[in-house]
Amino acid sequence: MKKLQVPRYIQWIFLSGLFFLLLMTALRITMFYVFRRPSSSATPLSNILLLGARYDLRIVAIVCLLLFLFGSVSFFHPVEKRKGKWLAFVLMTAFAIVFCVFYAADVANYAYLHQRINASILNYMQDAAISMKMVWQTYHVGWIILALVLGVAAILAVVKLLYNYILSRPRPVSKRGNIIWGIAFFLLLALAIFGRIGQYPLRWSDAFDLRDDYAANLSLNPFQSFFSTLNFRHSTYEIQKVKTAYPWIASYLGVTDKKEFNYARVITGDSSAKKPNVILVICESFSAYKSSMYGNPLNTTPFFNEMCSKGIFFDHAFTPAYGTAKGVWATITGIPDVQLYKTASRNPQAVDQHSVINDFNGYQKFYFLGGSTSWANIRGLLTNNIPDLHLHEEGDYKAAKIDVWGISDKNLFLEASKVLGNQKQPFFAVIQTSDNHRPYTIPAEDSKAFKKINLPKDSLKKYGFESLDEYNAFRYTDFCYQQFMAAASKQKYYSNTIFVFVGDHGIRGDAGNIFPKAITEQGLTTEYVPLLFYAPSFIPARRLNYLASQVDILPTIAGLCKISYTNTTLGRDLLADSIKADGGKSDCAFIFDADTRRIGVIKNGLFYSYGLNNSSPEQISSILSNNKVQLTPELKKDYRQITDAFYETARYMLLNNNKQQ
Repeated sequence: MKKLQVPRYIQWIFLSGLFFLLLMTALRITMFYVFRRPSSSATPLSNILLLGARYDLRIVAIVCLLLFLFGSVSFFHPVEKRKGKWLAFVLMTAFAIVFCVFYAADVANYAYLHQRINASILNYMQDAAISMKMVWQTYHVGWIILALVLGVAAILAVVKLLYNYILSRPRPVSKRGNIIWGIAFFLLLALAIFGRIGQYPLRWSDAFDLRDDYAANLSLNPFQSFFSTLNFRHSTYEIQKVKTAYPWIASYLGVTDKKEFNYARVITGDSSAKKPNVILVICESFSAYKSSMYGNPLNTTPFFNEMCSKGIFFDHAFTPAYGTAKGVWATITGIPDVQLYKTASRNPQAVDQHSVINDFNGYQKFYFLGGSTSWANIRGLLTNNIPDLHLHEEGDYKAAKIDVWGISDKNLFLEASKVLGNQKQPFFAVIQTSDNHRPYTIPAEDSKAFKKINLPKDSLKKYGFESLDEYNAFRYTDFCYQQFMAAASKQKYYSNTIFVFVGDHGIRGDAGNIFPKAITEQGLTTEYVPLLFYAPSFIPARRLNYLASQVDILPTIAGLCKISYTNTTLGRDLLADSIKADGGKSDCAFIFDADTRRIGVIKNGLFYSYGLNNSSPEQISSILSNNKVQLTPELKKDYRQITDAFYETARYMLLNNNKQQ
């Protein structure tokens, strides 16, 4: 039995970690009862504690791993070597101090703002003197310092007590046993840090699977909340610039009650109108210049092209930014994702968002993705902001996974159609595709129905494709749309459904043989996408060259469905009478390029842009022809004002578009 005895330093690290875990749980229970209100949460405390323990275990495991790695070096062995003991207690003292400071700041922050502490607190360091005076005049700093000292002392006393207890334990005699236990302990700590068994690690957004802001905040701990927001601490806005932008933005959006920072437009629908279903398809990498609708001779999307001739097709639609997560964000929230670092969906400070989807009262809500919504924290965006959402993702389908993105788009469409066909009440469904993306997998099961085509490389390059795999994957996307619509047409919901298709983004490439040169030179190939509203039984077909953006999609759908809704963001109903009256001349499409750090706006056939912080010069180009455009002082002033208005307002809205109560 001696050979199986756990090494003493591992016993001490384990018991110390268990102590911190129990302490963090006790603090969470205390916060639950201290800050609880009658309407705070319907989530059972046990659910909060269970998820919270996983976040706590990650922090504890990181500290334990550090101690373990040092202890694995014989020179720094915390039990056998004096220097090792000294180093171990220095590390424990440092963690105890950090632990107490974090929790003290967290309690104060939660008492004031009802939010866990986040990295934005570091912004106060820019005005450290003023901030310190505010703290001194607001809080009993002396008592707080005394409490911190006593807290650190108490923690270290327990740690020392556990250390002395372990010293009284017998020393293992088997080196082999030490190695085996060392490997096992390391793997255990690694699993605790990763947070789950699966493809994706435990993330802050998993807290919002509880679908309750109070419960989600409580399940986090100050360490997870702080470090998850560290990359986003500069994701803020400048209030004076927002004020300056407000008059133009309010006028553009049609805000009637122009109170400061009020962007809400309350639209009254027709309560007697029949409720059509909605299926919104967010199409992976659906580049305009690669498709048939814009005259690409390779004719990659003949079926979709035919659909466009029977629906409302916007041939000048743009995404505000490049990237799937940014595209999903803009579509669901109506706000351009102007995060320079990572994406807004990953920003814990922006997790609370109002979506027009929630104004579809009496509708079942669905979201279908062939892979996992853990990617880019999309699950947090969806489940936290769309109550009673039926989320279907990897693991929920009968079809087998074909690659990293999950099941094939064809099977995704077919399984989604089957689920929707069983619904007894109106529904709003989002289907997000992914096959038109590396590794460009085309399932073997479709090899008979879908035939690959071989083309010369120079022909592919000439019309925007880098490889044969990319070309056939784009064609396969059209095949999947055809299979979907064929399946849907056999369902009862078909005749009363509005189908909406939009690209999540485009792909950078050479569109010089399809579009004017500026589309390629200014990188607009990444934002130029098709947008189609399709319901032949009750929407007249037309092709419109109005400017359209992803942020406009939900208000336009709401208008077509004639529902009453509140719009609080930058999107507009593209088919509203006010827009039709001026022929779309007031339309704008805001563009944010995080890679080049340029922002701009498309208006009246011109694209104006400039580098943030004057990192690159202003430019203006025609997107309708190859004619050169002179940037006159008048144009510069007008387009700069519009660009800044969109950008500053989007920055503000990301953090101030809370769900409607």
